[in-house]
Amino acid sequence: MTEENPLGTKPVGKLLLSLAIPAIIANVVNALYNIVDQIFIGQGVGYLGNAATSVAFPLTTICMAIGLMVGLGAASGFNLELGRKNEDQARKIAGTAASILVISGIIICICVRMFLTQLLTMFGATDQILTYAETYAGITSFGIPFLLFSTGTNPLVRADRSPKYSMAAIVIGAVLNTILDPIFIFTFGWGIAGAAWATVISQIISAVILIIYFPRFKSVHIELRDYIPRWKQLKRICTLGFNSLIYQMSNLIVQVTLNNMLRIYGEQSKYGSDIPIAAAGIVMKINVIFISLIIGLINGAQPICSYNYGAGKYTRVRKTARLFLVAAVVISTVLWCVFEFFPRQIVSIFGEGDALYYEYAVKFMRVFLFFEFLNGVQICSATFFPSIGKAAKGAILSFSKQIVILVPLMLLLPRFMGIDGVLFAQPITDLIAFVMSVALLVDEFRKMPKDDQVIV
Repeated sequence: MTEENPLGTKPVGKLLLSLAIPAIIANVVNALYNIVDQIFIGQGVGYLGNAATSVAFPLTTICMAIGLMVGLGAASGFNLELGRKNEDQARKIAGTAASILVISGIIICICVRMFLTQLLTMFGATDQILTYAETYAGITSFGIPFLLFSTGTNPLVRADRSPKYSMAAIVIGAVLNTILDPIFIFTFGWGIAGAAWATVISQIISAVILIIYFPRFKSVHIELRDYIPRWKQLKRICTLGFNSLIYQMSNLIVQVTLNNMLRIYGEQSKYGSDIPIAAAGIVMKINVIFISLIIGLINGAQPICSYNYGAGKYTRVRKTARLFLVAAVVISTVLWCVFEFFPRQIVSIFGEGDALYYEYAVKFMRVFLFFEFLNGVQICSATFFPSIGKAAKGAILSFSKQIVILVPLMLLLPRFMGIDGVLFAQPITDLIAFVMSVALLVDEFRKMPKDDQVIV
């Protein structure tokens, strides 16, 4: 007799707390990489430096898209197979994921370095912003293989019931980044290049810590031959993680569209182009904190949902879903209050600007995040479906929100409302996406078997 996995027996509430809290901390701290850079760059370089990191941010989004697709897809597949008692398949999934992350990181790094200027121009860089952006992105491109590996293997380590270890890997890197930023920017006088080197060094450290974990997996013993990429396992990983790819690549398209719309219509307004791009970058980075909280929550729930769905324990799946949805609503509401009532104070953390800068930044935060209190449900839903093997529903939610609704509104509304149209596109999209998420969740739980099944 083999010992029953705690994912299938431990009380759901305690289990969710034990997995979600480290995941939330890890995700929030990981988000602080870019935010800490933004704060120190704003203080040391000015708002043009902040605008440069905003223009370069789509490169990070590309890495997040591939890393999370592989990582979350592998984590879901890993736990589903463990729930079905298929340890051999679980082992091959983990090994294939690690190899693909390394290969993908090297390829992306080479491509970015070859076409850096063209990419940054496409991402919306103005003449004033481009020089700063080239310096920052040119250096951080060296860290892409390490960023991709740590992003992708973190969910896998967490799926192996080691949430504290996965959290520590990210926290150590972020703390190091926070220490190195002021030293490199102010003490050494490296400016925006200092922030970039601090980020790269921190990403390397996080990746090394996660590499060390692989020989110590708890659930399975990964052998050397398991690291040979297998098409069958890769296809399974990409299918289950496809929603994450859609979500992040959709974010990339939104970021590029947003920067270019602000550049075009900003020129026609009293703010110019640079102020809107810089302000939008700050708000988007702040919003990453909210997204990280919610994704950390659902990442903590993912192993529970995957394992128990694979084991036929549907009652535990339902209970877990109720808990993380309630928690998502509470987190969303609290953050909405902070964003709506203290926008000026938040923006001030990222450096000084003139009256027009603060006027636009405050307006952008309040309008752009107006329906933030609804977004937690949508983000949780999009990740929940792949965790139970229903990747198509998650992909529909992410793709519809970002590409079918938001991007067309960003292109259409400014024709009638000027630069304000770019702002109002987001809250309209959030409301529609919330309604869609609730409808799909209700339908899924109605179809899910009411009684548990025994998997032999």
